Amino acid sequence: MSLVTSHMSISLDGFVAGPDQSEENPLGLHGHSVHRWHIGDVLDVDQPWVDRLLGPRGAYIMGRNMFGPVRGEWDREWRGWWGDEPPYHAPVFVLTHHAHDPIEMDGGTTFYFVDGFDAALEQARAVAGDLPIDVAGGASAVRQALQARVLDELVLDVAPVLLGSGERIFEGVGAPVLEPVEVDHSPRATHVRYRVTYPS
Repeated sequence: MSLVTSHMSISLDGFVAGPDQSEENPLGLHGHSVHRWHIGDVLDVDQPWVDRLLGPRGAYIMGRNMFGPVRGEWDREWRGWWGDEPPYHAPVFVLTHHAHDPIEMDGGTTFYFVDGFDAALEQARAVAGDLPIDVAGGASAVRQALQARVLDELVLDVAPVLLGSGERIFEGVGAPVLEPVEVDHSPRATHVRYRVTYPS
């Protein structure tokens, strides 16, 4: 069975996106600062973690908020934030309560729209083969994976930034055990890979 993973940038005060997310500010106000370690001029020490972030996956699960700013019924054309060739190169299962036909993009990415995390995980497992399934975000999708007790590994890139408010991933998820198995750091982020287990 495929490993279920997530790789998230996070502020020191626990937010993975800033407040007031919008089409103009998809990461929320000041949220871009949390991702500085892998956007633009990447430091050599951060490069292996960028490579890991963009490494091959069998499938992805993401929340509708991460896919785009359209809410409710699909009343406008939207194909994601990433242009004609998104970085996923695998099936992406987008969580939504509103039906939408699949969107096939260049480079092997196809977005499928699925009602409910359990259904998305089932479909992802069916296509992932031996490769990991990554819960790409946002915060709500990662929370759902933790609540379902299916997340096996979590990488957090902790940026030396305080956002004050925004989207958290650890609210209402119970008490999963996060065991650090790898740590590295740079001036822009401390990278920690955790093994996730769940107390009985």
